Amino acid sequence: MKDKMSTYSGLQFNPMEIEGKDVLIEDIGHALSLLCRGGGHLKYFYSVGQHSINCAKEAEARGWTKRVILTCLLHDASEAYISDIIRPVKKYLTNYLEIEEGIMDVIFEKFELQDLSEEEKRQVKEIDDQMLASELSELIAGGEEIEVSRLHAVPDLELRDFMDVEEEFIAIANRFLARK
Repeated sequence: MKDKMSTYSGLQFNPMEIEGKDVLIEDIGHALSLLCRGGGHLKYFYSVGQHSINCAKEAEARGWTKRVILTCLLHDASEAYISDIIRPVKKYLTNYLEIEEGIMDVIFEKFELQDLSEEEKRQVKEIDDQMLASELSELIAGGEEIEVSRLHAVPDLELRDFMDVEEEFIAIANRFLARK
C-alpha cells in the first residue's frame, strides 16, 4: 500500500499510474465536495465540487454544448486524486502540472472528452476564470475590489452541506453522461 491511495469507493491504486478503471464519478463527486477552494482561506467552506457545479450551470445557461457543460463539471477532477493547489503556486510546480495533466488525460478519456477542440477548451477556461473572480469577490477578505464579469447564471455561493454538493455533482454528471 506504500504508493497507493484509497478512494471513497474503496479502490486502491497508485495515482501516478491511474487508469480509466480507477476513475469513478462517485469518487470524484465525493472528494471534490470535501475539498475547500482557495486553500481554505475563504470566509466559509466552499468546495471545489460546488465551484464545478457552478461552472457547469454557467455553461448550460450560455447554451453551450453538452461536452462543454460536462467538461466544466470535470475540469478540476484531478484534484479528487491529488488535491488542490492555489493558482499562484501551481504555476511554479511544473512536475505537479505534468501529474495533473496526466490524470486529467485519463479522466477525459474515461468520459470521452479527450478530443476537445481549442474552442471548447477556451470556453471552459473562460468560465473557470470568470467563476473564480465571482467567487473571490464574495468569499475572500477584500474581495469587493475584484472586477467581476457578468455571468449568465447566478452562482450558488451559499454554505452547503458536502453531501448535498456531492449528490448534485453526481446527478449533473450522470445527466450529461447519459446524453452522450
